[in-house]
Amino acid sequence: MSLTNATPEDAAFAAKSASHVLATLPASARNDALTAIHAALVEAKDEILAANARDLELARKAAADGQLKDSLVSRLDLGKKGKWEDMLKGILDVRGLEDPVGKVTLRTKLDDGLELERVTAPIGVLLIIFEARPEVIANIASLAIKSGNAAILKGGKESTESFVAISRTISAALSGTRVPNGAVQLVTTRDVIPQLLALDRHIDLVIPRGSNELVRYIKSNTKIPVLGHADGICAAYLEESADPKMAADVVLDSKTSYPAACNALETLLVQEGALYTAFPAVAKALLAAGVELRCDGRSKGAIETLHLVRDGDYPGTVKDAQEVDYDTEHLSLVLAVKTVRELEEAVDHINRHGSHHTDVILTSSKEQAEQFMSAVDSAGVYWNASTRFADGMRYGFGTEVGISTNKIHARGPVGLEGLMIYKYKLRGAGQRSLDYGEGEGQKRYKHESLPL
Repeated sequence: MSLTNATPEDAAFAAKSASHVLATLPASARNDALTAIHAALVEAKDEILAANARDLELARKAAADGQLKDSLVSRLDLGKKGKWEDMLKGILDVRGLEDPVGKVTLRTKLDDGLELERVTAPIGVLLIIFEARPEVIANIASLAIKSGNAAILKGGKESTESFVAISRTISAALSGTRVPNGAVQLVTTRDVIPQLLALDRHIDLVIPRGSNELVRYIKSNTKIPVLGHADGICAAYLEESADPKMAADVVLDSKTSYPAACNALETLLVQEGALYTAFPAVAKALLAAGVELRCDGRSKGAIETLHLVRDGDYPGTVKDAQEVDYDTEHLSLVLAVKTVRELEEAVDHINRHGSHHTDVILTSSKEQAEQFMSAVDSAGVYWNASTRFADGMRYGFGTEVGISTNKIHARGPVGLEGLMIYKYKLRGAGQRSLDYGEGEGQKRYKHESLPL
């Protein structure tokens, strides 16, 4: 890894050249690089966390002045909720995964002595543009190196101290490995994102990590394919047969364990029949945790009829929902609540108002659950499980470069597999294409499947 203030064109050209070398390194060399990165980060922990603390101090002041969102401040904190430990574990987990490069996924005999293979190959050069989230540097570097991809990283100014400290550590670690210096670059030059987004000849994929404003900007300003999601508007559908305690536990974890995350719950859809069965337990748990419920008339009426909220009973509050609440990624202890008649209405709401990220059904009915998971058009569809499981580490991917809501290429948490493409290898003995066909004297293809 190198800290570079080179022009965007020079940085991209260097990354492209390095990607050709990196893609040919054996798995052992790539794994050795991850071992070196992990050891160096362990050694530099105090220095990096001190740098992160300086970033946090400035960010909190900016948030107090209204110049920065609280959700970005939360994502910036590298020492929060085991984030540092998870970052280090992710590097070792990625190292331990099967080598994704050069795996044969198809073999076909076109004719005697003419065999076709499809093998996995790196995409090439990744451009990662991120806000806050300093752990992204280690995550991306690990996944890029393991998958044989070069990476260019551009971070936001709010995390400058953190990512410079991390990058210097990783750069020093890689200097003693076979990974080319230009394979992972952190661009330090300011205001170069538009120039980077124009380099579609050298950069193969853009991965944004940050606010929906950032992602929307990138998608609107580049010809390069973009992998990511603009919002994390995740919903849960509470069906009348759901066990009240189970439902309360799942919803509480989905909403409150890390409200600023893209996989946090933002909308609760309550079936009419659940208003006086499972919903009271869910509402009590949320209010006790300090959540502000923005309810439609029927769900608010159920809360009032059951006298769930009296002055001073709970730190949470109940307010009237506005239509915009069902289209908002709140990233805080705010949850939009809406009553629906049946599963079909819940599915329609999610497909219209959700962001195709991760959505949940809470029910004891297998039939309802399977219907929901088939009908909801999202990257993740769960039955009786927290939305917070939408994560590369929890899926066993080691870590992730991001979560994609795309319909083409990778979808959901993107790990090594999502950073691979494929190429076809054909091995022959001088055959000519014009010798094959249906005409007189021409040979016919055998097209026989061969074992992998």
